[in-house]
Amino acid sequence: MKQDPSLTQNDSTQSSTTQSPTLIRTMGLWALVIYGVGDMLGSGIYALIGKVAGKMGNAAWLAFVVSMVAALLTGLSYASVGSRYPRAAGVAYVAHRAFRIPFLSYLVGLAVIASGLTSFAVQSRAFSSYFLGMIGFAPTEISQTAQIAVVLSFIAALTFINFWGIRESTWLNIVCTFVEVSGLMIIIGIGISYWGTVNYLEIPPPADTTNGMGGITSTLLLQGAVLTFYSFVGFEDMINVTEEVKNPRKNFPIAVIVALAITTIIYIAVSISAVSVVPYGELNASGQPLVEVVKKAAPGFPSGLFSLIALFAITNTGLLNYIMGSRLVYGMARYGFVPKRLGAIHRVRRTPHNAIMFLMGVVIVLALSGDISQLASATSALLLVVFTIVNASLIMLKRQKSEPKGYFEVPYFVPAAAIVACAVMLFHAKPGALLTAMVLIAAITLLYFLNRPKNITEDALIETGM
Repeated sequence: MKQDPSLTQNDSTQSSTTQSPTLIRTMGLWALVIYGVGDMLGSGIYALIGKVAGKMGNAAWLAFVVSMVAALLTGLSYASVGSRYPRAAGVAYVAHRAFRIPFLSYLVGLAVIASGLTSFAVQSRAFSSYFLGMIGFAPTEISQTAQIAVVLSFIAALTFINFWGIRESTWLNIVCTFVEVSGLMIIIGIGISYWGTVNYLEIPPPADTTNGMGGITSTLLLQGAVLTFYSFVGFEDMINVTEEVKNPRKNFPIAVIVALAITTIIYIAVSISAVSVVPYGELNASGQPLVEVVKKAAPGFPSGLFSLIALFAITNTGLLNYIMGSRLVYGMARYGFVPKRLGAIHRVRRTPHNAIMFLMGVVIVLALSGDISQLASATSALLLVVFTIVNASLIMLKRQKSEPKGYFEVPYFVPAAAIVACAVMLFHAKPGALLTAMVLIAAITLLYFLNRPKNITEDALIETGM
């Protein structure tokens, strides 16, 4: 196996006219950790706490523990494959290396891209609503023209930052992550004096007691874990920036594990603070559960500040999904899965400018298409299919003696258990989301056969160092 040239080349030489420019390695370990934490936290936690409390009661924290364990299994598999093959093509690359089936690689790559783009589109609409509301517009006063203007401005601003460079994108990510974590730390800080005032294993009264309390508790735990599982999903974004990370074989697995640990601690502490301050029934009924916590525990605190914090969280989620999508498209283009022109790197900014501009157009169409929440749910279900394939790929690669060992290796039972966990999550997905996911798979299949990738052969993989 040839040595991976992307890990040995000197980036400073790539501006030479005799060589094609490449992505530049500027992210260190802690920048990647912050990238992961910001991606996992996102903006959903501000509303998710209420839903989890409604389902789990004061045991909401336990749902995060169980879902973290389920997510950690796949996270460890990502850490292992990322330490073996730190490539921008991410899951598409890993799947192809394991199975050599172009359609499968194409499917998982486009599924992840679709997930990121729909999330970005949803975030752009959410940003518009929060922003217009914060500057004084009532929901009934917001015109479609105003909303479109803010949506387009938001997408244009993130496009410029993504194009300008990974260093600048990383700094914005750090600022946004600091702000959104600060908001959650405020919740923890004002609620910590209430800790110990409630029973943290209390759950809502069961509607049906025929199965006994123990069975209901197990069911609730599973339902709560399914609800909170996506709160920990972020490693699929992290793996796609590994070509811009210093010493990725070592730093990537460490960053995945540290980011998961930090996020878990924050989620548990926030959920404990929330149910300690506000009864879980009230949290469930509130559209802004964490604002309710602030109003009760610190009535003098400007609760409107959380609207501003939400804007930073939304911006962070949109930016990270945009970065991930553009790097994945770049990586897939480089290996022939999508048109080669999408793999071009700007000679000055050292970013995949063609991929960035192409995705901008797709996101604008999605964002202006109205309510795409069902599409977002479907792409979340597709991610479980992707995770299953990545875990199966790791098992296949571990069985091949010719494959290089990574800095971080896991035993076989980790990807095997992760496959079981993903299957359980898929089993509990909403029927509508599963149906839409099947339609998306059919659409990706049709797109593949209309634009069948050329020259994706084992010889081509070896020539590109795959």
